[in-house]
Amino acid sequence: MNAATLEYLKQNFYNHYKKATIEVPPAIEQREWGFIFFDTSDDVRMRRHISFSSKPEVENYLHAMIPRHVYHSTAYYRTPSAGTMTDKEWCGADLIFDLDADHIVRGAYDMMLARVKEEVFKLIAILRDELGFSEKDMFLVFSGGRGYHIHIRNLEVLGWNSAERREIVDYVCGTGIDPQIMLKSHTTGSGWPERYRESLAEYLCLLSSGEKKCAVKKIGALRGIGEKSASAFIESMPALSKALKSGRSDIIISETQKKILEALKSDSAEYREIFDKRAVLTDEPVTTDIKRLIRMPGSLHGGSSMRVVPMPVSELSGFDPLTDAVVFGDDDIIVDAKFPVTMPILGNKYSLDKGLNRVPEALALFLCARGIAEFSGARR
Repeated sequence: MNAATLEYLKQNFYNHYKKATIEVPPAIEQREWGFIFFDTSDDVRMRRHISFSSKPEVENYLHAMIPRHVYHSTAYYRTPSAGTMTDKEWCGADLIFDLDADHIVRGAYDMMLARVKEEVFKLIAILRDELGFSEKDMFLVFSGGRGYHIHIRNLEVLGWNSAERREIVDYVCGTGIDPQIMLKSHTTGSGWPERYRESLAEYLCLLSSGEKKCAVKKIGALRGIGEKSASAFIESMPALSKALKSGRSDIIISETQKKILEALKSDSAEYREIFDKRAVLTDEPVTTDIKRLIRMPGSLHGGSSMRVVPMPVSELSGFDPLTDAVVFGDDDIIVDAKFPVTMPILGNKYSLDKGLNRVPEALALFLCARGIAEFSGARR
């Protein structure tokens, strides 16, 4: 990024923060804050161990410092400005889920945004219908980049340690599922027993649709499974498929079958694709980290220039990041694109050639923030 582009971004961020409405977290005086700035010559990439006692203090800091990225801790501390984590004295933390399209799919930006939104809906349903959180417990935020955060600030969860949070995220991700338990459990139309059976039935159907020798080869290639065990498993598939379709809650499998079913999750890309349609593809380390920094709602994402948007769960279905998170306008700007790119924004789709292009300001700032283009001036 050249100096002109950097200054262009910084000036527009400054103009935004002069009039922007930000949303500070509860118990602001117990939060640690961190910032990344536009000054690339700074040896310290993130400036952290900062605390504020009020919303006006945060606003004044934003106006004076013009950060590129703004974060606050998910944790509560006695002394959030202390220079070491021990000296801060941890008092608790919000329960956080982070869904990032980068961990799910690669492709056009708008396609990634649509795909990650599907995962958010799956996560909300599991949190609500299976883990007992109401939608009012969920503070939903578009990250300004390629995903969403869900904050849960119930008093019951604030004191949970990393191991307790690991149990929650393992559940939503379907990590560590025991096939025998899933097949013995009663199904209620939802929950992991139902999802597991659906995944397994779909995979067995896929295996059965091809040649038997091909199916034996696929199963035999699993770690620790030989051709003899694979052949026996393929022979047992019709009975297992029939039992799955019947909805029985007492399906018993052999040790060899169990070993194969456990190996599928780690070694079969075909099975994982089927399974992952029913799991939630959330960023597990974020949930287990009890001292995490997370983007501040109302701030701008320095890698996209879009706003970090908080919203009730009820507004998610109608939310369009490429319109609702865009804060800049449509003044004509000249940018120098590093390569051809097609990008929808504010209801229009723009196709840019490599080199100089005239685009609306909102798109210019996005492309510059992403490192896709350099600022070449406003149109006169």
